[in-house]
Amino acid sequence: MKRKIIRIDHDTCNGCGLCLPNCPEGALQLIDGKARLVSDLFCDGLGACIGTCPLGAIHVEEREAEAYDESRVMANIVPQGENVIRAHLAHLAAHNELQLLDEARRYLSDHGIAQPAEPEPAGCLAKNVPAAIKEAGGCPGSRTMDRRAHEEQSPVGEKSVAPQPSELRTWPLQLHLLNPQASFFDNADLLIAADCVPFSYASFHGDFIKGKVPIVFCPKLDHSNEQYLAKLTAIFQGHAVRSLHIVHMEVPCCSGTVVLARQALAASGKNIPVHEYTISLQGRLLENK
Repeated sequence: MKRKIIRIDHDTCNGCGLCLPNCPEGALQLIDGKARLVSDLFCDGLGACIGTCPLGAIHVEEREAEAYDESRVMANIVPQGENVIRAHLAHLAAHNELQLLDEARRYLSDHGIAQPAEPEPAGCLAKNVPAAIKEAGGCPGSRTMDRRAHEEQSPVGEKSVAPQPSELRTWPLQLHLLNPQASFFDNADLLIAADCVPFSYASFHGDFIKGKVPIVFCPKLDHSNEQYLAKLTAIFQGHAVRSLHIVHMEVPCCSGTVVLARQALAASGKNIPVHEYTISLQGRLLENK
């Protein structure tokens, strides 16, 4: 089947690396001085990286991308050289795609291609990625974190504050289950939130849900982007929405939430005020636009 996926004009790309943190799937890496799409597997075609390219070297195209076939991907990867092969293997390993990693190594063996040395860390840890990007410490959307030792714990059974009432007034809220014709979208203030946000931001109900109609989804894992785009577009077109509030995590994969919402808004032809909020991995509100 055909699907949307990014294409990089390597003659235009100057290797600035500004696109890397904005790749929702972590599929871009800076290799040999150029931005490269090292794996079709994790590119969802949302194009969140496009807006950060100062030279316009990144485009979304529609091409044949049938059920993922590691052998076909390797056939495209191998001609790009050892560094790209190594980066692709590291990319699969970083996302725990061990079966695909085995298939990739088998492809190299079957075609008499030397196995590259143990791959260096992928994505944000790669040696040739700018220092500002390395600070994220790897693929930030999936790396393990444990802050328990640094948090002040309340004694067992002790409640520091009174229970807060739920501000949820509509159901369902997962975009996959929502009916675009639901009457509660009429004259609503819509809240679009990435799945991880309610778990990360302690005051989510009071600060975000209160007075709004919530919609939640994950742009990285749901694999329903076309369906979601159509649903959001229908919601915007079919109702007099008063405002749109988008809240997402700071990790690159979450930026797809904003891209998809804005694409749907543009497709609807509506002029709805948009407010964007970013939540840090430590649960702090970083931006309020």
